[in-house]
Amino acid sequence: MFKVLFVCLGNICRSPTAHGVFLGKLKQRQVADGRSLAELIEVDSAGTAAWHIGKAPDKRSQLAASKRGYDLSELRARQVADQDFEYYDYILAMDHANLRDLQSCCPGQYQARLALFLDYAEGPELEVPDPYFGGEEGFDQVLDLIEAASEGLISRLSNRL
Repeated sequence: MFKVLFVCLGNICRSPTAHGVFLGKLKQRQVADGRSLAELIEVDSAGTAAWHIGKAPDKRSQLAASKRGYDLSELRARQVADQDFEYYDYILAMDHANLRDLQSCCPGQYQARLALFLDYAEGPELEVPDPYFGGEEGFDQVLDLIEAASEGLISRLSNRL
């Protein structure tokens, strides 16, 4: 079983979107014994900041995701905890700033678990941009990037199961 943690700043836009999209895609895929990949891969999300702990994802993120068939309504924001570095196999940041924040507090033996989520997508973008202060099109762009990276990560993990 693999454990994946998606991380952004506040855990109300990008990382819960990644959580919901990735989990949705896992539920649609089955392995040879008939189980879904969601039964083999644990997913969570968190923020590097504590501003929104306990809050639901941003309404705009929820709306954009629901238009594509993903449900984020049950997710709640939390902050990255020290034990996450040991527990999760993949800790995937949405941008370089959050990756640096993770690297600064991650024990040395777990540094290899940290990466940018878009490392798993094909394309020129390296970061998932924060849509919080923008318009609706930003949330759609975030979904496009997250869907692409999710496919790449699922392909990588499927080859290791």
